[in-house]
Amino acid sequence: MASTIMKQRITHKLNSHFFPVYLDIMNESGNHNVPAGSETHFKVIMVSDDFDGKRLVQRHRLVYDALAEELASTVHALALHLYTRAEWQQAQGKAPDSPACRGGGK
Repeated sequence: MASTIMKQRITHKLNSHFFPVYLDIMNESGNHNVPAGSETHFKVIMVSDDFDGKRLVQRHRLVYDALAEELASTVHALALHLYTRAEWQQAQGKAPDSPACRGGGK
């Protein structure tokens, strides 16, 4: 599947802000009750040295700040899995699966 415009924007911003050692962005909009081709629900898995010494809520705030424009407009949901190198190694390079959609007017 080709990259979407919003996915490209998110990728560019996160790469520019965090210089991640690992970054995976998935458009999960198709798993939700939204029109086909939507770019509203994303999952981000990112490993960055910028997260060293920061609590999870601090990491989330950094990402929310970097993506403020997208969150204020098109992006409705953003699942964040943010790791230090050591945490990512401990997780054996795997992030949790996203839960099934439980709403949205179905």
